Amino acid sequence: MRFSFLKTSLLLTTISIVGGLSAADIKLTSNAIKEGSNLTNAQVFNGFGCSGENISPDLNWSGAPKETKAFAVTVYDPDAPTGSGFWHWVVFNIPADATGLASKAGNEKGTLPPGSIQSRTDFGKPGFGGACPPAGDKPHRYIFKVYALKDKIPLDSEASGALVGFYINSLKLAEGKLNAKFGRK
Repeated sequence: MRFSFLKTSLLLTTISIVGGLSAADIKLTSNAIKEGSNLTNAQVFNGFGCSGENISPDLNWSGAPKETKAFAVTVYDPDAPTGSGFWHWVVFNIPADATGLASKAGNEKGTLPPGSIQSRTDFGKPGFGGACPPAGDKPHRYIFKVYALKDKIPLDSEASGALVGFYINSLKLAEGKLNAKFGRK
């Protein structure tokens, strides 16, 4: 009986320690977006019935592990009525010494750190695509995430958000997120 108790205690301690070794947290902030806030017209798509400015926000991060070899950034709407959500922005192979992306980095003439790759969003092309939920739908959630990766992702600008997400999850060391929302009447 005593042996069983010790084995159980040891097992629970091990699970607790291993559970604590999951991906660390990165602090993700933005001057344009505050946690839980509504997106402004600057981050709203210009098309599909929306008339926003479609400007990618600045994103800044800190607290990445030393062994980071690259970063990835995604913007995802899990509430899109597609059955699979909607990828609004996918950027990967951001250099390990980067600490953020400037406003408009995801736009046509925006500047990304050298070596960064923007891949296809659910709008059908690379680059930032702002919020544009269906009129009358409940406000959608927009999840901005940065990931520290243990290696670069071996894909190009034609890769889908889901495929990039597969590699992100297999290479992830740490992540940070910023949540916002947006709805139309």
